[in-house]
Amino acid sequence: MTARGLIIGAPRSGSGKTSVTIGLLRALARRGLRVRGAKSGPDYIDPGFHKAATGLPGVNLDSWAMAPSLLNALAADAASDAELIILESAMGLFDGIPADKGRSGSAADLARLYGLPVLLVLDVSGQSQTSAAIAKGFATYDPDVRIAGVVLNRLGSDRHRKLAGDAIEALGLPVVGAILRDPTLSIPERHLGLVQAEEHADLIAHIDKLADMVERSLDIEAIIDLATPLAPGAGDQSFALPPPGQRIALAQDAAFTFLYPHVAAHWRAMGAELVPFSPLADQAPDTTCDVCWLPGGYPELHPGRLAAAANFLAGTRRFGETKPVHGECGGFMVLGRSIEDADGVTHEMLGLLGHATSFARRKMNLGYRQARLAAPCPLGAEGSVIRGHEFHYAQTIERGDDTPLGEISDGQGNPLGSFGGRRGHVTGTFFHAIAKG
Repeated sequence: MTARGLIIGAPRSGSGKTSVTIGLLRALARRGLRVRGAKSGPDYIDPGFHKAATGLPGVNLDSWAMAPSLLNALAADAASDAELIILESAMGLFDGIPADKGRSGSAADLARLYGLPVLLVLDVSGQSQTSAAIAKGFATYDPDVRIAGVVLNRLGSDRHRKLAGDAIEALGLPVVGAILRDPTLSIPERHLGLVQAEEHADLIAHIDKLADMVERSLDIEAIIDLATPLAPGAGDQSFALPPPGQRIALAQDAAFTFLYPHVAAHWRAMGAELVPFSPLADQAPDTTCDVCWLPGGYPELHPGRLAAAANFLAGTRRFGETKPVHGECGGFMVLGRSIEDADGVTHEMLGLLGHATSFARRKMNLGYRQARLAAPCPLGAEGSVIRGHEFHYAQTIERGDDTPLGEISDGQGNPLGSFGGRRGHVTGTFFHAIAKG
């Protein structure tokens, strides 16, 4: 089976492309098509919605963080197991960082690389014919990125649809969907993006509501016809993150969720076993595991429960006496001495590293990162270069005296100094690893 693909793009975040993508994925799956979702860039929340809509794992395709061979391998794997791939753009279609050609991290890179057409979602609230100027800009900005169709979102009336739609179609761009304003279709958000899929009490009901909207408002057959074959070049997994152990104790609950699907899939493909446990349920890592991994998530929303989880705290401390424990972002916060919550209350954490963090004194940290490891750890061997990103609002308010994990730079190679911490078998960092550099 070799899939055809289509990119869902928009001028900016908040245009409605996630709702369109989820609804379209569900509508296609309800028709019996084997469809998979993909996400450009370092988004660890949307793939969960893609999986819920289709029943098949989502995947990140990141042209900056992933070497071309790994990008091709992941795209080929997704295409081999589906009839259609719907790839959702992060932010605006052309948004990335200044980088070598084809490695900006934008969805436009993937459109060029794989020759995939783009379905442009335009929020036309507050405008009518002006939307045609925006569509024309997208259609002509880069001749190697083809805008194949347009969906008008947040329309106020049939007249609004006619004014905007006729102006766009006069350019030769087909309008294949028109969605009326409906605030009940919005997906709840919080400080790191959408509220996670597994936290929605009526998730499937909401996804089905989005699919009903798509079936009512979009020409699904025309959209299927827009898709073109996804045929990646030669690829391999040599730049994938190797499993940090044979048996990996993986924290997994509402406080610890941010592990990229491609990372977990590669670990399993290499023969590793992931053994989940829930800190919020006061579970400790399985003592038969080789390594404990605390991924990112939202511990800042649950610090009281974590501080009261005596079995989790004691068991993880014992584990770290003899075996590696690694924490990313939220996991790094929990490895420290304490977390100050949004109300300024301090909660004791594991204390396996010496830093303390605060969610009361918030400051956004966002961007691609390149890290060089100063010592072997669950991320890789000494001297390894790892590509990933940071996205958090919590700040380090006490650094402690742990040895840095290595040196880090931004996505353009500008040095940012040392990062993370290591003490004995324990390592951690705010940095989310995506692939080897």
